[in-house]
Parts: sequence; C-alpha cells; structure tokens
Amino acid sequence: MAYEVTATRRRPQSFESLVGQEFVAETLRNSIQSGKIAHAYLFTGPRGCGKTSTARILAKALNCRKGPTASPCGECDACREITAGSALDVIEIDGASNTGVNDVRQIKDEVVFPPNSLRYKIYIIDEVHMLSVQAFNALLKTIEEPPPYVIFIFATTELQKVPATIKSRCQQFNFRLVPIEKVKEQLAQAAAEIGIKAEDEALYWIARESTGSMRDSYTLFDQVAAFSDGEITWEKIRDKLGLVGVDRLNELFGLCVKGDSSTALLKLDEYLQNGVSIEQLITNCTDYLRSILLIKSGVTKEALLGQSAERFSKEVLATWSNIQVERAISIFMQLYRDIRYSLSPRYEFELALSRLCWLKDYVSASEVKKAIDAVKPLLSKAAPSRTLSSGTASASASSPAPKMPQNIPVFSALNEGEGGTSRGESGPFHDGGAEPPAINSAASYESSFEEDALSSSYGYPDDSDAPVEESVEDTDAAAAEFASSLQRLMSSQDRVEKKPVEVPEETLTGAEVTPSGSIQGEDMEGLARLITQDFSENGDPSLASALLDVKSWKKEGNSITCRLESGFSLMQLKQKSGEISAYLRKVFGSQINFTPLLIKKEEVKVQTEYPQEVELLVQVFKGTVVGGA
Repeated sequence: MAYEVTATRRRPQSFESLVGQEFVAETLRNSIQSGKIAHAYLFTGPRGCGKTSTARILAKALNCRKGPTASPCGECDACREITAGSALDVIEIDGASNTGVNDVRQIKDEVVFPPNSLRYKIYIIDEVHMLSVQAFNALLKTIEEPPPYVIFIFATTELQKVPATIKSRCQQFNFRLVPIEKVKEQLAQAAAEIGIKAEDEALYWIARESTGSMRDSYTLFDQVAAFSDGEITWEKIRDKLGLVGVDRLNELFGLCVKGDSSTALLKLDEYLQNGVSIEQLITNCTDYLRSILLIKSGVTKEALLGQSAERFSKEVLATWSNIQVERAISIFMQLYRDIRYSLSPRYEFELALSRLCWLKDYVSASEVKKAIDAVKPLLSKAAPSRTLSSGTASASASSPAPKMPQNIPVFSALNEGEGGTSRGESGPFHDGGAEPPAINSAASYESSFEEDALSSSYGYPDDSDAPVEESVEDTDAAAAEFASSLQRLMSSQDRVEKKPVEVPEETLTGAEVTPSGSIQGEDMEGLARLITQDFSENGDPSLASALLDVKSWKKEGNSITCRLESGFSLMQLKQKSGEISAYLRKVFGSQINFTPLLIKKEEVKVQTEYPQEVELLVQVFKGTVVGGA
C-alpha cells in the first residue's frame, strides 16, 4: 500500500470529526435534519482549517444511501466514491486554474442535465476568489436560480476578493483557526496511530508553529517524525532544525539584564557558529520575550507559552518591567523588518543585542508622566518667592536644600554613579539634559543690549572673556552679581556729565529734515509730537521709533534732556544726537544741546530663590529653571 501523508490519512470524514469548527458542523447538521438545504454555500477562512473537507462531508451527507442525513455512513457506494474523489456527480473545480468565462459557460451547459447516479449534482469550486470578473458575472444567474438538484459550494481564503453579488446569493460560513490545545491533541493521536513516542513540549512547539492550521501541523509533524527515529523530542527538533531553546535564551538574555554586552556578543557568535540562522534566532528571541511578557502579565497557560512558566529565567522576569519587555519586543520586530535591506544582518542583530544590555535604564514617557503626576499635589501649595533689592545679597546660598519626600520617584537612569555623571562633575549635560533654546522675545532682545553695556563697562570685550555659569548652584550668585552691576551702571550713567555734541548741518547723514512747524515757549509736548512726526515722515523711521519711547522732555536754557526706560532706544538716541541737535537748532533758532538719559530704577527685583516645590522638581529631574515664576 502506498504511503499516505498524515494530512490525507486523517482528513475528517464526518461532521463529528471536524476539529475546531463546531459552529459550522452544528449548523449544517441542523439544516440537513430539518430539510432546509441551500442551493449555494460560501466557506471562508484561513488555510488548512477544513473548508474543502467540510464540502466533501456535506456532499456525502446529501448523497448518502441513508440520506440526506447528518451522519453519512461512509460505507455505501456514494460515500466511498465521494471519499475517493471518483464520483461523477460531485465535481471539484480549481478556481485558480479555471478562471475564464468559458469555464463558467461549461458549468452553465452542464447544470441542465440531472445527476448521473446520485441524488444531487454538487459543484465544489476551491479558491473561488481567483475567478475573473466576467466569470463571476456569468455565474450570477446560475447560482441564483439553479435547478433543484444542483448545489454550489464555494471555498476561499480571501473573502474580500469575492464580489458582493456572489456573497448575497450564498449562505456564508466563517471557519476559524484551530486552538493550539486541540492541534496538540490531534498530533498526539496521530503519533499514537503510527507508534511514535512524542514529548508534550515537542508537540506544543509543532502546534504553535502551525498557527492554527491542521494541515500545516500534520505536514510539520511528518517532517519531524522522519528524523526522530521513533521518538519525537524537543532536543532533536532543536538540534536538527537549528533552533535556540529556552535554556540558551535564558542564558543570552540573562547577560543582557546584567549589562554584560561583551559576553552577550560572544554568546551570539557561538550560536551563529553552530549553524543557527539569524532569521530563526530573531523568531526564537521574539517568542521568548512574548512569553516573558505574558508571564509578567499573569498568564501562565502552557499552551500559550509553549512550555512551563518555571523554565523561564527568574532574573529576567525580576529585572525588566513590562514596559521594558515591550520595548525589547519592538526592537526585535523592527530588526526582522530591517534585515531584508541591511548591509549585514549580523551587524543589525549585534546592534539590537547591544541596545538590550542597557534596557534596564530605559524610561518611558508613561513613567515620566507618572512622576510628574506624583509631584503635582506639591505644586498646589505655593511658597512665597524672595526678591533681591539693590545692594542686597541673596540669602539662598546659606539656606538648606529642601528634603526629598519619600514618595517622590527617582529614575535609576538619572541617578549618580554607574552610567551617569555625578553632580560634582562637569560635562556638556551637567544639569541632566540639553539646555533649552533662547527665547526671542522683546524683553530678551532689550536685555541683551544692557548686558553688552555691562560687558563693555567692566572690561569684557567679547563673549569669550565673559564669565559663564558653571553649575545650577551658581545661579543665585550670578543673579545677585548681575543685579548689582546693572544698578551701578544705571547710577554711573546719571552721574556722567553729558557734553553737547555739535554737528554742522552739512555733515548730517541721510535725508535732511526740515521742521514742519514752530514751538512756542516751553511747549515740550508739542516738541515731542513735532520731532517724532518729522523724523518718521522725512528722516529715519528707526530714530522716530526710539523717540516714541521717550517718557519726558525738559528744556533748561540751551539744553534739552529726555528720559526713557529702554536701553536700546537710549543707544539709538545717543548715536543720532548730532542730527537731533541740528533739528532743534532749526526749531528754536539757536544752538541747542540734546542729551538723552536713562530713567533710574529704584529697585531691581531678581528672583534668586524659587518655591520649595519647584526646587524639588529640579532635583527629581536634574533640570534647570529657565523662566521666571
């Protein structure tokens, strides 16, 4: 007798023997028993789950000598002929080979003839989605109103390619993937039938590799049985197929959680030297990490894990969190996609393995959010901030740092010690991260000119010689120094005697400005409007903008002084003082000395100490306060 593969030898011959399709089997049995038989059926589902076998069982149930019956005998001539595939009235058509409209026309010509020897003429069209659009259209009328003795059974793995006009004319049954436990039971029965011993772990591996397809599981079972020499074990499967077992993966990932990248890379080289393919190793690692994630989530079902939960490394389970395991799985999923176009798949794998060695320091966005939410209640208690008056030094340097509450989370990735920079060390990220970009606002733009004035007054010709903040602890001292220097600069500007600048009219740069009116007596408001208007319309618009910032004008004899708060506008008026003096000479008819002055500030408030809650946030996240309160 010729050898028969397990998938053919164990093909279901009755509705009771269908595995994992109880809904379909029960529905068809009830339809036959009640006599409500449809003229067209559409079986859909993944490969190897029993669609064609169910179509043959239905054909036997309808044509059995004892039928129509839900339990065909399997012994009559009709049942034996259908099982052997030699029945003249049960026509199986491959939709992938007969896709044209002419093949459908042949069916239309044949259906007018009654069955030869059976009760029903049944057409089983497999992979029906491969038919052309014209073939589907030619078949519509036939399957809608066929002769009473004709039944169509369509089978497909891609339902979305079947036109809606075909679906609406058929009773549709959706076949499911077979659960792993049931696949394993069927494999155990198949091994017992041929007298082969099989370990449960090996059968579970075959069932998981089949992904719910009975035909795939039987095919893999035959392959494993061929080299197992009468006994199927996990060790034989691992060695013959080049797999990496859970014990070796425990060793590899144990090195990763310890951060021992050098030994882990050497272990990877050992596996590859033993003939394990990179694709298979990636698959094994992904399955292992999936099992780790399931165990950490409380799932210990052996059918899902493939082996007992006790076989997985306790060190890996205890070290990596759920989020870190998810991150590891995503690394391997992306690795499998990247190796197709990589320069070297091995390099890609080594890079992924190196990343896993510091995975324990990975902090996710959700963990950062939890830490921020944990300190939110502290921010509701606002602490009063302190200000620095002119000539007064800050007392924050002497005040003790606030104590860290016990419930504030601190990330291990930010802790001092291994893998990080201690607080006393200097480096490009002394405060825990990159400094934020400068804020380009009007206030910061204006303050930059004041800082330039300070630098030139105190002997800093350029930025390279100016003092630079070295650490977060120097912020208060730097703020106090800046405030004191700014106060001295303002006072010195008021004390310096401003000499009048006389510029001949013929040396004025730019367009000549002629007063559009005259000023009577001490009308300074009129002078301000007149000079601003004339320079805006006929002279320098930027100078007119600076004149708009003037707060007050005052005339004493042949001198006119104006006061303003903006240091930038003050600089512009000083540069154009000659032009303004020439303009005033035309207005008043005599030589007028023009002097702009900066308004004194009675108190410069510089925030040198922040609320306790803000300082706690700075310590937790090792950051820097970049804005005022």
